[in-house]
Amino acid sequence: MKHIALLGATGSIGQQTLDVIRLHPERFRLVSMSVGRNIEEAKKIIREFSPKMVSVLKKEDRDALKLEFGHISFVYGEEGLIETAVHPDAEVVVTAVVGSVGLIPTLEAIRLGKTIALANKETLVTAGHIVMEEAAKYGVSILPVDSEHSAIYQCLQGEKEQTIERLILTASGGSFRDKRREELEGVTVSQALNHPNWSMGAKITIDSATMMNKGLEVIEAHWLFDMPYEKIEVVLHKESIIHSMVEFQDTSVIAQLGTPDMRVPIQYALTYPDRIMLPHTKRLNLWEIGTLHFTKMDFTRFRCLAFAFEAGKQGGTMPTVLNAANEEAVAAFLDGKLTFLQIEDVLQQAMETHTTIQNPCLDTIKEVDSKTRDFVKSLISKRG
Repeated sequence: MKHIALLGATGSIGQQTLDVIRLHPERFRLVSMSVGRNIEEAKKIIREFSPKMVSVLKKEDRDALKLEFGHISFVYGEEGLIETAVHPDAEVVVTAVVGSVGLIPTLEAIRLGKTIALANKETLVTAGHIVMEEAAKYGVSILPVDSEHSAIYQCLQGEKEQTIERLILTASGGSFRDKRREELEGVTVSQALNHPNWSMGAKITIDSATMMNKGLEVIEAHWLFDMPYEKIEVVLHKESIIHSMVEFQDTSVIAQLGTPDMRVPIQYALTYPDRIMLPHTKRLNLWEIGTLHFTKMDFTRFRCLAFAFEAGKQGGTMPTVLNAANEEAVAAFLDGKLTFLQIEDVLQQAMETHTTIQNPCLDTIKEVDSKTRDFVKSLISKRG
C-alpha cells in the first residue's frame, strides 16, 4: 500500500491519478490533496476517497468545507499546498498542479525524503538546478509523469548514460498542426482548445498548440536526464503512438509506444519499478493504426519551441522568464486579451528585455518570476 499526496486533484492529471487509485484500492491510498476553485468536484473526491487533509485556494472555502466535513483537516493558500505535500503519512507526492506554484511544495517534500511523481513541468523549468541538487542530496527519486519523459525513462532502464546519443521527444503538433502561420491569424480560444489526441487542461492544451508545451518538456528533459540540449531533439508525430525515443551510440533506437492514455505513465510512476494491470485501457494494435507519420520540426513555424531551446541554453534565470511570461500570456489569450500569435510576441519581448542571472538562488528566481509577470501584464494592458 502506497500513501499518496495529490497536488491538483481536480485537474486533468489529478483526475486521471484518482482513476488509477480507484482502480487499485488495494495498492494506493489518497491521504492528502489540494484543489483550486472547483469546490464541488473537491466534495465528490472527499466523499469517495476520504483523505486526511485537503488544501484549497481560499480561506472562505476552507471554512465552508470544515463545516461540512468535520473529520477532515482543511488548510488553504500557499502554506496549505505545502502542508499537503509534506503530510506525514504521504510517501509519494504527485505534483499535478499547473504553473510555478508547484515548486516550493515539491522542494519541501524532497527535503522530507518523499518520492516525487512529477507532472508539473514548471518545477524543473524554473529551478531545475536547485530541484535536482536537493533530490540528489536527500536521495529522492523524481519519477516523470509526462508521457514523453516517462517514455524516455522506460527506454533508459538498464542502459548506460554514456551510450546515449540523442533523446527524441515526439510532439503531436496540437490543435493547429496542419495550419500555416498565416492561417493562425484570428484563431479562437475554442479552436485552440480542440486537441486532436489528448484530453488535457486548458493551459496545457494552449501550450500544445503553440508548441511551448514541448519546449518546456525539452528543458525538463535536460534536467531529468542530465542531457545537453544539443542531444535533445523534437519530431512531429501526429498520432501520439510513439511517446518518445532514445538513440544510442550504435545507432539503435528504442521507443516506447502505446495508445494515448495518461493513466499509463501515471500508474508507472506510482508502481515503479513494478508494472501492474491497467483495466479499461485500449491496447495498441498497430494494424489498426496502419501508418505512423513523422515530420522534421520547423522552428520558424513553431517559434515558442525555438524560444525554449534558446532559454534552456542560456540557462540561469532565462527559463524562469520564459515560463512566467508564457503563463501570463496564455491566461490573457484564454481571457480574450491577446490573440494567439501575440503570445509569441510577448514571450520574445520578455526574453529580450531580461539580463540572465546564472546559478540563481530561490529568492532570485521568485523575484525574476514576479517581475516578469508584472512586465507581461503591463505589455498586455498597453495592447488592450
